[in-house]
Amino acid sequence: MNVQLNTVSATRKSLVVSLDTTEVDAEHSAVVNEFVAQARIPGFRPGKAPAAMIAKRFAKDITGEFKQKVVTKAYRTALEKEKLPVLNVVEVDEGTIEKGKPAQVTVTVDVRPDFELPELVDFPVELDSTDVTEAEVDQVIESMRAERADFKTASRPAQKGDYVKLAYEGKIAGQPIAELAPDKQLYGKVPQTWEEVEGANEGHLPGLGKLLNGLSAGDKKTVQIEFPAEFPALPAVAGKTADYDLEILEIRERVLPEIDEAFLKSNQVTDLAGLREQTKKNLGRQKEYRNNAEQRRQVTEQLAEKATFPVPESLIESETQTVLRQFIEENMRRGVPADQFEKDKAELHAGARVAAEKRVKLQMLLGRIAEREKITIAESDLDEYIYRQATRAGTPPDKFAKDLAKNRDQLRAVQESIILDKAVDFLASKAKVTARPPAAS
Repeated sequence: MNVQLNTVSATRKSLVVSLDTTEVDAEHSAVVNEFVAQARIPGFRPGKAPAAMIAKRFAKDITGEFKQKVVTKAYRTALEKEKLPVLNVVEVDEGTIEKGKPAQVTVTVDVRPDFELPELVDFPVELDSTDVTEAEVDQVIESMRAERADFKTASRPAQKGDYVKLAYEGKIAGQPIAELAPDKQLYGKVPQTWEEVEGANEGHLPGLGKLLNGLSAGDKKTVQIEFPAEFPALPAVAGKTADYDLEILEIRERVLPEIDEAFLKSNQVTDLAGLREQTKKNLGRQKEYRNNAEQRRQVTEQLAEKATFPVPESLIESETQTVLRQFIEENMRRGVPADQFEKDKAELHAGARVAAEKRVKLQMLLGRIAEREKITIAESDLDEYIYRQATRAGTPPDKFAKDLAKNRDQLRAVQESIILDKAVDFLASKAKVTARPPAAS
């Protein structure tokens, strides 16, 4: 058997395996003998039927098995000889495989690129302080009160923080938006809805909350809403100015609860000092968690920038499809129509490919780090993953673990992700951390 190795690119190789007639016939005979041993033919004891009879009766099955065996043997022999670090089999050209004739099998594979790891220590990282100020504690406690607030009808004009019940109808150049987008009535005509006056989170109509300050129940007013140039929720109004006729139906003011015994008890504390101390600890933990995530992000970004080696095309394309799927699913949840993705198909694919190539390079670098540092998975790592994912899915951990054990491919993917995650932790531990300057007030 002769093996010829051809280089298609730095990460793609072609293995051309030639088998002479004797080698091909040997594989055919082996397959026929297997069928003879297993076939059940009336009038013959198991394994005693004539080979010619078996070959004729099971010709189609024998041919398929025979070709598969020749291809498999060719591939295994080529790998054994060339010692390639194969990542993916891209294409198999089996040529002509027939008894009594030589055969040539060509297997195209993507291989792991050869590269050196960059220096992994002293990656500069800037993090915010984890100190908690009294003003931050005050803000959180006020937010806790706001979550338990009552809303009482107010007879005065609307003020910041109030909730206004209103009806509205929008038009662009005199044409009702309800006609432009019949399936998006929230932007066209609404008989009643609630909107916070100058709230932190806008409703469906951009800037509407800021236009309600000073209006009273019973007021009717026409206001202008300017939609941003990019408005994926309703492309028909993007970049346009709409006139909205408003009718104010009701105003309710937010009434915060007192920090009394019941409020303190609901937060598992006995006094205000205890509430402030508890809040301060929680804030500190949140800041530490954010800093940990930020430290990991910064070191992986810097590591990815040092990746100058070529990446196997098959891995890039596979990851590109993953990135695209995640992007589309996320934006569909936000209300972006499916036809919008088709319009932007080329641009989306190009952007996803750039992100995919970066991801693949980073995964390869982290994998090499894990190998070099002999990073392994402890039983506790897998237990923690199972518990965390089962909790998110609302599934008992035991059931989640059993389901995972049944799917070997998924289990291997989980194990690999845990190892790569631990490699990021290792990299972050080697970073040079400095305090980020306070933001200008």
